[in-house]
Amino acid sequence: MNLSDLDIAQAASLKPISEIAAGLELGEDQWLPWGRNVAKVNPAVGEGERDSRARYVDVTAITPTPLGEGKTTTTVGLTQGLGVVGRNSMCAIRQPSMGPTFGIKGGAAGGGHSQILPMEEFNLHLTGDIHAISAAHNLIAAAIDNQIYHESRWSDAFFEKRGIKKIGINPYDISWNRVVDLNDRSLRNVITGLGELPDGPIRQGGFDITVASELMAVLALARDLPDLRERIGRIVVARDRSGNRVTTEDLGVAGAATVLLRDALWPNLLQTIEGQPAFVHAGPFANIAHGNSSVVADRIALARGGFLVTESGFGADIGMEKFFDIKCRVSGTFPDVVVLVATVRALKMHGGGPKVTPGQPLPAVYKEKNLELLTTGLENLRAHVRIASLFNVPVVVAVNAFGTDAEEELALVRDAAREAGAADAVVTHHHARGGEGAAELAQAVARVADEPRKKEPRFLYDLETTLEDKIRTLATEVYGARDIEISPLAKEQLASFQEAGFGSMPVCIAKTHLSLSHDPTIKNAPRDFVFPIRELRPSAGAGFVYVLAGDIRTMPGLPSVPAFRGVDIDVETGRVKGLF
Repeated sequence: MNLSDLDIAQAASLKPISEIAAGLELGEDQWLPWGRNVAKVNPAVGEGERDSRARYVDVTAITPTPLGEGKTTTTVGLTQGLGVVGRNSMCAIRQPSMGPTFGIKGGAAGGGHSQILPMEEFNLHLTGDIHAISAAHNLIAAAIDNQIYHESRWSDAFFEKRGIKKIGINPYDISWNRVVDLNDRSLRNVITGLGELPDGPIRQGGFDITVASELMAVLALARDLPDLRERIGRIVVARDRSGNRVTTEDLGVAGAATVLLRDALWPNLLQTIEGQPAFVHAGPFANIAHGNSSVVADRIALARGGFLVTESGFGADIGMEKFFDIKCRVSGTFPDVVVLVATVRALKMHGGGPKVTPGQPLPAVYKEKNLELLTTGLENLRAHVRIASLFNVPVVVAVNAFGTDAEEELALVRDAAREAGAADAVVTHHHARGGEGAAELAQAVARVADEPRKKEPRFLYDLETTLEDKIRTLATEVYGARDIEISPLAKEQLASFQEAGFGSMPVCIAKTHLSLSHDPTIKNAPRDFVFPIRELRPSAGAGFVYVLAGDIRTMPGLPSVPAFRGVDIDVETGRVKGLF
């Protein structure tokens, strides 16, 4: 089959979503159809239905190029491959933001013959969950400004008579921006409230992309509706003039925000090209948040039996570490296997290859055999195998093959992975051949998952250790740093957060995904560097403290040639064109 014919084949292969739901043994009261090809599943489905859970697989990756190395494609391909080898399987992944879809990356449904369908709905509005996040987030932002405005106009007696708490928000200490689900650098810093006096208050603010909202992280970690409501009420949005933290509960907006997210708590059910169930739910950033799909979707899928394949954002140093130390703490479930995706292209870059720039032609060295660059870059692969192994879970390396890779190069990566301690390493061709191309990977993963655990999985740190000790553990044991360097501001915040009771939370380090270090220009496997801690911020609703190391943008900009330039619609058939 030619990839040019793929859209026709995909449309023909789609099963009615009722058939997918029936295959999961979902009763009619446990799911709601959203058209013919999408459904929402009741979160209560995952509560104690089966004595045995599914085998649990987390897909992560080495440090990628800016183009990505096919982690989602591998997640879908492995799910299809497990079906080919006779194992019941399903996947659970994040819902993509429309910012990257129309920016650099394009769609995030997988690729080639390993995709989630229907691709257009998946990459665009789906069932409106991200829009619900935007509405709830911006309602909270409006509540903040409304509180400031009316407190400037009315007396204490006015508020007491109405039973409303007067807060005294410091307009210079508000941490809650507004959000929109698009890349728009011009909105990073804005002045709100311009115009007439009733249009105020005038203050400096800004916009983040919706998937960077703490509400998105909350949605991904909430276990059920009561937990969602409690977490939203804990969110800190500002400080008052005495320096006390102001929450959404203080503003009286937590209940309304939860109402807007009630239906968003229901995971979305789609399917792979080859008909396996695919849960698509929540899409938190893998920098300032934990970068994993929802606990609720995993609980539903795990109760179905078979295999659940999920993925964590970016590499083993970011998304996978947060998968274990944050998500697994909430869900109470460790994976049976970690699949580490590697490519010859990325390893050549780490070996000293030229810069890879989205939208620009790929340098020739990445399309030609070069064992010298590849051999040097294998240090990055070894580092990630080591990181994944820290959690006492076996690692299978998936060498995602491109058409330009030489067999000798693929064999070199596979052998190096096994020598580094991976339980197995397999070359996979799912992009070109679907489940059949991932059958060998599926067999390796199933074999390793079926073996008795040799060690008990573990977290990297105890929650009762200090925030500073947790940060140092991640910097030295995961990233390879010699030590950490804490800015004066961060030192003050560490003391303040410990005193406020945030010290027993996990830490979520916001750093670049393009390097094991804090500096995106440092490739391969750096050692003996000092990891800088610039600032800390509480995500009290999500239940972690995020730590800024370097310049992390929460509102991306568009490239010079955005992906939306290639997107259009066939006005005769209504089909979307150019959305990949």
